[in-house]
Amino acid sequence: MRLIRAGAMVLDGQVRRPAWLEISGGRISACGSGPPPRPADRAFPDCTVVPGFVDMHVHGGGGASYTDAGGVADAAAFHLRYGTTTTLASLVTASPAELIAGVRVLAAATRQGVIAGVHLEGPWLSRARCGAHDPDRMRDPDPAEIDAVLAAGGGTIRMVTLAPELPGAQAAIRRFCDAGVAVAVGHTNATYEQTELAIAAGATVGTHLFNAMRPLHHREPGPALALLAAPQVTVELIADGVHLHPDVIRAVIHAAGADRVALVTDAMAAAGRGDGTFRLGEVTVEVVANVARVQGTSTIAGSTATMDQLFRAVAGLAGLPAAVQMTAATPARALGLPGVGGLRPGHDADLVVLDDGLRVVDVMRQGRWRDA
Repeated sequence: MRLIRAGAMVLDGQVRRPAWLEISGGRISACGSGPPPRPADRAFPDCTVVPGFVDMHVHGGGGASYTDAGGVADAAAFHLRYGTTTTLASLVTASPAELIAGVRVLAAATRQGVIAGVHLEGPWLSRARCGAHDPDRMRDPDPAEIDAVLAAGGGTIRMVTLAPELPGAQAAIRRFCDAGVAVAVGHTNATYEQTELAIAAGATVGTHLFNAMRPLHHREPGPALALLAAPQVTVELIADGVHLHPDVIRAVIHAAGADRVALVTDAMAAAGRGDGTFRLGEVTVEVVANVARVQGTSTIAGSTATMDQLFRAVAGLAGLPAAVQMTAATPARALGLPGVGGLRPGHDADLVVLDDGLRVVDVMRQGRWRDA
């Protein structure tokens, strides 16, 4: 057994100063506040320890992409450096053959423990709200294709984003829910009423709220308000200073509560690589001043953010416990992932050590320090 103590820890959602935790076999065996029961193996007297981050929507990072078979481990390792211990790898809109091939690669990576599962962002999206997806490859949900995708995933697909206004969407939502897949409403031109029907059919997530969806209007409120009004729905927010105004983030947290908000990076391969030209699936993306846009347009194309960046931004808006909730506990619950998202006995020993500026000092995943 190993024991860690720190000046502060967020244990089971509460800040404890000082605090300690004990690790055995890759899991937390005990934790508490005050002096530890024995001398610590590692001490961080001036740091705060928080649960490892859970990113439920990310396409790549460090120059690597989850759409490339050779880049999966590199992308996951890049984000681990910044505290993401649990990753749901996201695929973009692709042809049927490319989609199946991508799912199979990520299914294998899931079984190997590199990632926690697969997120399909497309191809069943609205061409009117395509964002950085290729509209020529978007299509309506087809039962045969859905069955083939689920078979290729072999139980590793955790979430799918779709537009509920498409023909066949209601049946698709029910099929995915029956397979244990969380359904997210996103890249959609749906009305308020169409979104309500999707939620009634089983949709439980809103993909990057406000972005790539019909805007909120006082007479035609659209999908955002329907998602916020449903207590069973978790809403994703990209708190990178580009996708949303800080006061919008603050208002959503106030309205929905931190237990219904999941911070996501939506990061692409450009994260951590500076400015330049990159690809998101088949779409060329230009990054200028760390903002990714579809080449030749003003359309935002994912982000270059890491989860620690989002954590700092929201901790300043809503406080440390809320930031922990939105980067760990809420996404873990939304995906039905057991044993992650909090520091408590029985959970995986996934944690992030932060300095007094909330910057990453060290990261542990399943009981192993990142560089061990």
